[in-house]
Amino acid sequence: IEMQVLNVLGFEKRVLYNAAKAFSIQLSVGEDYNLLNPVIALTITDFEMFASSSKVISRYCLKEKEDLTDYTNDIELVFVELPKFKKELDQLETITDKWLYFLKCANTLRSVPPSMGEVSAINKAFDIAKQSKLTKRELEALEKREIFIHDSQNAILKARQEGMREKAIAIARELLDVLDVETISQKTGLSITDIQNLN
Repeated sequence: IEMQVLNVLGFEKRVLYNAAKAFSIQLSVGEDYNLLNPVIALTITDFEMFASSSKVISRYCLKEKEDLTDYTNDIELVFVELPKFKKELDQLETITDKWLYFLKCANTLRSVPPSMGEVSAINKAFDIAKQSKLTKRELEALEKREIFIHDSQNAILKARQEGMREKAIAIARELLDVLDVETISQKTGLSITDIQNLN
């Protein structure tokens, strides 16, 4: 089980690597392969990993490429993308809904809502979370970490935007000899002033 706050480069490969490693280290040299137990790698993310899908929970396993038959069920990757879970407290229907709500909102809950209290494991998880209240110093460290993560995400976004702008400028330079400024502006998203300044 892994909880991940920040989508870092190579994260998808790390999940697969850790699952394969957990599967392979079960045996010592010479032991029978039938002793291998299945591995389910559960990854809970505080960001969207699969933008093309609206599913909160995604499951991946080994399949034949054309007819999609299962190879074995020995390695399964399960991803839970918390930002995609949009249900409010009064909309929770299943145990899965209640757990997802708890995982997403645990830090804001002062007590277990009655509708979720029916699940004894959620009560136990809430008690554990309550007992592990952080000291002032730990809270400050956590806040600094959250600020760092937020700043890192913004830095990545800014770098992407700057990269896109640089690409648009390079394209505009190539088009200056063949198109008028207005058309280049429409095609690249750059302002007319920006394009005129390239001359």
